[in-house]
Amino acid sequence: MNSIRVRIGVLGLALLAGLAAAPTTASGAEAAVLPPTVEEQRLDKAVPQEILRRSGFDSAAQEFARDLEAARSYAQAHRIVVREGSALWRRAVDRAQGRGPAGGDLSRDDDRPLYWARLSMTRDVRTWEPEFGLNDTQRAALLDVLERTSRGQTDIRYPHGGLKRVLLTGFDPFTLDRDIRISNPSGATALALDGTVIETADGPARVETAVFPVRWQDFAEGTVERTLRPYLRKVDLFTTVSQGRVGKFDIERTNGAWRGGFPDNENLSRTETVPVTDPASQPQWTTTTLPYKAIVAANTGRFPVYDNTSVTEIPAGGTEAVVRPDGPTEGSTARAGGGGNYLSNEIAYRATLLRDRLGLHDSLPGGHVHTPVLQFGAGNTDPATGSVTDPEFVRNRLDIIAQVRTILKVAADSPVTT
Repeated sequence: MNSIRVRIGVLGLALLAGLAAAPTTASGAEAAVLPPTVEEQRLDKAVPQEILRRSGFDSAAQEFARDLEAARSYAQAHRIVVREGSALWRRAVDRAQGRGPAGGDLSRDDDRPLYWARLSMTRDVRTWEPEFGLNDTQRAALLDVLERTSRGQTDIRYPHGGLKRVLLTGFDPFTLDRDIRISNPSGATALALDGTVIETADGPARVETAVFPVRWQDFAEGTVERTLRPYLRKVDLFTTVSQGRVGKFDIERTNGAWRGGFPDNENLSRTETVPVTDPASQPQWTTTTLPYKAIVAANTGRFPVYDNTSVTEIPAGGTEAVVRPDGPTEGSTARAGGGGNYLSNEIAYRATLLRDRLGLHDSLPGGHVHTPVLQFGAGNTDPATGSVTDPEFVRNRLDIIAQVRTILKVAADSPVTT
């Protein structure tokens, strides 16, 4: 992502216990049905429907709608949402990793069925009018738990024992109004690697993953910190991943505290300092502790990997933004990190700031990896007439996934960079 560029388990049960008795609104009145969001409105276009049909994920959305209509209480509806949100994530992971039926001829490595099926389910919740009535708080709680469970955010499980622990995050597809066929290789990587084991020099490492939305508001509401905080003290390595530049990987050296305003998946823009808790202690910059030198030097795959040190800053005492190829200068104000000033930079900033606020800067390797842009094959580049997939598109995505996996192995084999 550039700058313009089912396991319900203990956590799921806790969500159920805590939210099933969600409070009513101040008046206790039934809430108005919500209109579909900008993202959800794209669902009825031909491409999303083809992706759902050719993956078999249209059935998941249909079954969810039937189950939701059969609910006779808020508590029952909440149980359905927890169960089906978790099941959707597990189904997407299983499909990506070759377990169970493919459901259609769309390649198993595709991240898009999960994205569009989730939107179908959130639209059902948003527009649902049960006979027993829903208030605003209850509907919001159902939407929240559906988002979290279907993104793997409540499914992070590390077994007890001697395995090293790796945490990786990806993103939804984005820039869908430019090309609604788009896939995000970071999301595909999250599905392909969730729960897998990588052999490192110090023994096996278990990878757990989650996927995040491309929406400014979710980040402002703390979705990154809420998901990562319980695990950063427990893992040996973390990396946030997104789609970056054409034909190359970047290990982003520096992340900036600035939102550059590029529209998100709701077509909303934000141009401001990244909103965080305790802004008084908020730094303008955070840095990677991934072993970038070792990663760049290693032969990890067919795409070149770069140590990206460039940032855009307003120098101390200045008023105009300038590009600094070698990183920020003392006292400067951030305008773009190495990964730009969109949500890829922001997830890297938030994750590394959380690392630092937990006192883990010198001990926990973590940072951001930008993958190459996932490109369609020659002759299939026109969004209006092109196919939803092609052999080169699939090959590129598989190669990116494999290279991220190798980058993780190199990082796990190397000491933390401080």
